[in-house]
Amino acid sequence: MIPNLLDFSGKTVLVVGGSSGIGNGIAQAFRRHGAQVQVWGTRATADDYQSQDGSDLRGLTYAQVDVSDFDAVRNAAQPEALDVLVLCQGTVAYGREEFRIDTFRRIIDVNLNSLMACAEKFRDALAARRGSLITISSVGGLRATRGNPAYAASKAGAIHLTHTLAQAWAHKGIRVNGVAPGLVDTKLTKVTIDDAARLRERLEGIPAGRLGTPDDMAGACLYLASSLASYVMGQTIVVDGGRML
Repeated sequence: MIPNLLDFSGKTVLVVGGSSGIGNGIAQAFRRHGAQVQVWGTRATADDYQSQDGSDLRGLTYAQVDVSDFDAVRNAAQPEALDVLVLCQGTVAYGREEFRIDTFRRIIDVNLNSLMACAEKFRDALAARRGSLITISSVGGLRATRGNPAYAASKAGAIHLTHTLAQAWAHKGIRVNGVAPGLVDTKLTKVTIDDAARLRERLEGIPAGRLGTPDDMAGACLYLASSLASYVMGQTIVVDGGRML
């Protein structure tokens, strides 16, 4: 019998930013494949997400952690064991707000600096299980993002942090990789999704002819966390329907 290489039964997964959007889709995908899944979000309780489109916290263990508060990250409870850590936290500001230094700093703290805070916190736990760390960046880290300098810079930083941590921690048995989503229908992309003209323009530039979904991103994460990717290190897979082509 051929083993199910995407069976995560007996594994523990933590998805930071797993309360909504892409992170929530990733968390639920790991749960469907047998893992015990914990998620971090910013709201007080899981019930506070019930009215939010795209949030499904059924079967997940929720904790409130503000990742921009590095003391909160440091003091957050640790799971007894950790096999997979997915860092999917992220934010953006529109209306050219990211050109303001206070907003720029806030975006960098959430999208980049908190990745390092979380990675360092769970490094030993991942090493103990020869686990997998997956960062979620963006194709915005590979090209100019009009009006969003902090978002673009933070995502570029996330991609290169993935390279560096993979090299630094491989000897500990930790595989570090990433996923760079294209345009996915989430609360962070509503400024585009809800503008018919802008959405039409974006779709014309996507060879697949559609928006990405959280499940599209989850598939790449399942692969990277599995033994199918046991020799893959430091890579960021672009999942964008061909947009970067």
